[in-house]
Amino acid sequence: MRFSTSASGALSALMLSASSVHAIDLDITSPDSIKSAASQIAYGMVKWYTGNNTGDVPGNLPAPYYWWEAGAMFGSLVDYWYYTGDTTYNAITTQALLFQVGPDNDYMPPNQTKTEGNDDQAFWAMAAMSAAEAKFPDPPADKPSWLSLAQAVFNLQANRWDNSTCGGGLRWQIFAFNNGYNYKNTISNGCFFNIAARLGKYTGNSTYTAWAETMWNWVESVGLMNENYHFYDGSDDTINCTQVNHIQWTYNAGVFMLGAATMWNITGDDIWKTRTAGIINGTSIFFSNTVPNVMYEVACEPNGKCDVDQRSFKAYLVRWMAATTKVAPWTHDLIMPKLKASAQAAAKQCSGGTDGKTCGLKWTTNGVWDGNYGVGEQMSALEVVQSLLIDQVSGPVTNQTGGTSKGNPSAGSHGETSPLTFSTITTGDKVGAGFLTTLILIMILGGAWWMVA
Repeated sequence: MRFSTSASGALSALMLSASSVHAIDLDITSPDSIKSAASQIAYGMVKWYTGNNTGDVPGNLPAPYYWWEAGAMFGSLVDYWYYTGDTTYNAITTQALLFQVGPDNDYMPPNQTKTEGNDDQAFWAMAAMSAAEAKFPDPPADKPSWLSLAQAVFNLQANRWDNSTCGGGLRWQIFAFNNGYNYKNTISNGCFFNIAARLGKYTGNSTYTAWAETMWNWVESVGLMNENYHFYDGSDDTINCTQVNHIQWTYNAGVFMLGAATMWNITGDDIWKTRTAGIINGTSIFFSNTVPNVMYEVACEPNGKCDVDQRSFKAYLVRWMAATTKVAPWTHDLIMPKLKASAQAAAKQCSGGTDGKTCGLKWTTNGVWDGNYGVGEQMSALEVVQSLLIDQVSGPVTNQTGGTSKGNPSAGSHGETSPLTFSTITTGDKVGAGFLTTLILIMILGGAWWMVA
């Protein structure tokens, strides 16, 4: 993910004027109503996508959205099909997930080299993993399978495990010339944990679960989570991760929740049950006290500082909370009241724009659209609304329970040796990298000055 600016352009101009049309109707007890609401929100999200237009690149979103968020969006469309059975977006989803694999079928497209981090790559891999688990229609025989794509990313990232600083872990960035290379952020490491656990469940291969254990232990040991299962943003390896940036984001809790729940499903071990329950309880920081059980992004919603990336983060906590109820059924009654209240609130505030159904960022406003709009806002509302169908669908398949995606355990084993054409590193690139490193250190050493406690 990157620091980014507000959405702009012709489409955004159309969103500025409010409409007299009512918000999206949602009856949370009616599957038909939920599907109808999800359909309307999905349509509003896909309107932002231009990759299927003549001359555009399949899989890419227009500026200001970075490549990773496109992968996250297509993950939400895999979920949309899984929950609703609606195939409307299957073709563009398949096209995007396959077009962006890169020459080595590992989500390392050369045109993303100067911005791609481990977390960016992982969001595409998790979309492919979801496709395998949900039995999303398999790619043509001459294309890589969903499962092999997730395996390729896992293998590459396992090879990037870095013992040179902080006792291990993954760096945020893949390449040393990219901004943030010195940062070991929680989401990159959490995504690896999530993928490893899910691959362990799907394949039955203990190598994956051993890596998941290793990652959990490292995150715990370095202090990226505390005893209350609060997950922090990351730390800088130039200080050997001796201090931590304590900002908390929804998606960090979510990515670890599903991974921990999956590890409980695999092992039946009480320690993973304790961890999963602890993470669920720890998410209370992301649910409003004044509007009970309604989710909000605590670090930036109240102060109006959510950037383009951060406006999508709630989508992932919701996504992984719902998935958790399938692999750890005992979590159902802990999670569903929060999803139901948040879905009602989210649909109610999808009342903006010229269509009167554009979704905003803040779900705690009692249906008053807050003027925010974009892919992240639509995706978050979509995920929370369609998650109400979780009891209507089967759980994730494995290769022993009907999974059809064929694996390739050696996918991605070429390492980082594939020939890539790198742009010349400019003075501006070096200055930018230095500035970001300085900014991160200021945030760690001086405190997260803009976080609302």
